[in-house]
Amino acid sequence: MRLPRLSDARMEKISVTVIVLNEERNIRECLESFRWADEVIVSDSGSTDATVEICKGYGAKIFKDEWLGFGRQKNLCAGRATNNWILNVDADERVTPGLKDEITRAIGSGDGAGYYIPRRNYFGQKWIRRCGWYPDYALRLYRKDAGRFLERGVHESVVMDGTKAGSLLLGYLKNPLIHKTYRDVSDYLVRMERYSTLAAEEMMKEGKTAGVLDILLRPPFTFFKMFVLKLGFLDGVAGITLSILYASYTLAKYAKLWEMGRGGWGSGE
Repeated sequence: MRLPRLSDARMEKISVTVIVLNEERNIRECLESFRWADEVIVSDSGSTDATVEICKGYGAKIFKDEWLGFGRQKNLCAGRATNNWILNVDADERVTPGLKDEITRAIGSGDGAGYYIPRRNYFGQKWIRRCGWYPDYALRLYRKDAGRFLERGVHESVVMDGTKAGSLLLGYLKNPLIHKTYRDVSDYLVRMERYSTLAAEEMMKEGKTAGVLDILLRPPFTFFKMFVLKLGFLDGVAGITLSILYASYTLAKYAKLWEMGRGGWGSGE
């Protein structure tokens, strides 16, 4: 199959969607990486720093919204797009020049309904090549009329409507999104508190429960999977640190689920 020339592919237009809250540290580099986009839509859920002003400087369409949860917020943002192709980018991600060219060609080919994009995840300044962190494919480029995010509180992902996508394919791109995942250990720990609560609440909604074996066995297995099975030991100190941190996250998530299901500690032990 012949890929179209860039000039041909530009007949297809793309809207980039970003949800933000106090992202002045990240948002400028993020927006700079897709200045080529036909439209940029930002949903701000109450920033008190310079995030909104920075977005205005890049000509983004900015909407101030109450926080609805990650999945619903991203769907709200996509629903405002005037173009049918959506590229969803988080504020701590950057589109590389190679990915930009690949996206342009992909949407111009007319063959796909959506595309998985690899993410190059960083812990501080270190690219984590193992621990299950790469290539970390995520479906971020999709046709608005054929895909939408699952409306979960956390760990949201795009699902495609098979009837609307028809015979069009889901493809995989090669060039990565750069993802500045965590600045340092402190950044991870702050976010772990929020995300472990959201994950426990989501599991609770799904009717899941936690028992003693979940609390006892899941955290060490998380460490074993990342550090041994996913070769995290080859990432050195960063690999062992992330494996321990993710084991701690797993413990927090299931302990909170246990707590929610029993009305607190000391109840039903």
